[in-house]
Amino acid sequence: MNILVVGAGAMGSLFAAFLSQHNHVVLFGRSYQKNVIQKQGLTITGKTNMVVHLPVVDSVHDVDCSPDLIIIAVKSYDTITALNTIRSLVSPHTKILSLQNGLDNLEKIQNSLQKQYIFGGVTTHGAFVVKPGVVNHTGVGRTVIGSWNSGKAHDVDQLVSVFTTAGIKTQRSIDLRRDVWKKAVINSSINPLTALFTCTNGYLVDNPVLEGILKKICYESTRVACSQGIDVSFPLMIRLTKQVIRETAGNYSSMLQSIQQGKKTEIDAINGVIVRMGKQQGITVSLNQILVLFFNSLAPKQY
Repeated sequence: MNILVVGAGAMGSLFAAFLSQHNHVVLFGRSYQKNVIQKQGLTITGKTNMVVHLPVVDSVHDVDCSPDLIIIAVKSYDTITALNTIRSLVSPHTKILSLQNGLDNLEKIQNSLQKQYIFGGVTTHGAFVVKPGVVNHTGVGRTVIGSWNSGKAHDVDQLVSVFTTAGIKTQRSIDLRRDVWKKAVINSSINPLTALFTCTNGYLVDNPVLEGILKKICYESTRVACSQGIDVSFPLMIRLTKQVIRETAGNYSSMLQSIQQGKKTEIDAINGVIVRMGKQQGITVSLNQILVLFFNSLAPKQY
């Protein structure tokens, strides 16, 4: 399969490396990422150790194939820019798969491209960029893929097979919207707190005060999810949130990494959407709102 991975950050690079073992994969990144990976290859360390050499581009004009699958792995606030950049590569039969955090990426893709074949993926793999071209795979997680619109079951099964064959254990999502919301509730509870207190995921349950705040955020977010027709409960979501924390105890969240790198966070696509939907339903979302206001008050050095 010809695959274009848009976004050479931690998750985009990790999945591109795995998929390149059995597919023709092109990684779309920034110029500085391209220059390093072209010279030294893409190095994955930690739970997985490999060095792969694959085409890396920073312009659509350098993509050497017609992609069967385009994986969007950029930050949520870069989704529209990324879609506009790769629009000329999208054919009527190209599958688009979002592997992003946040609640509104699939709607953005649907509204921007008006495509029939849009898919979403949710993963709990952990990774961070050590330096350009080097990614530390910190945690082996679970991945599910599902259709967002009218994609057929066999299309999802094909993608599941491609990922699994590449070494990414993947299952078909029974309810993609529910899976996206479950991850968003978990992220809304973990990521901002770790970024605010500059701590590992595991510290959130080691510290009784932070664990109490974690529960309250999770409760707010779960109530909003339920108001949107998502079949979840607070006991389920706090259990899943703590499970993720235990499985990624030594990890630093992507939001904390963004803060440390002086970059914009994805707070608006996670907690921000929860706040907006909560207010529409008359649900108290005060803790989520405080987090959104705080992180939006920070001035990033770069985007």
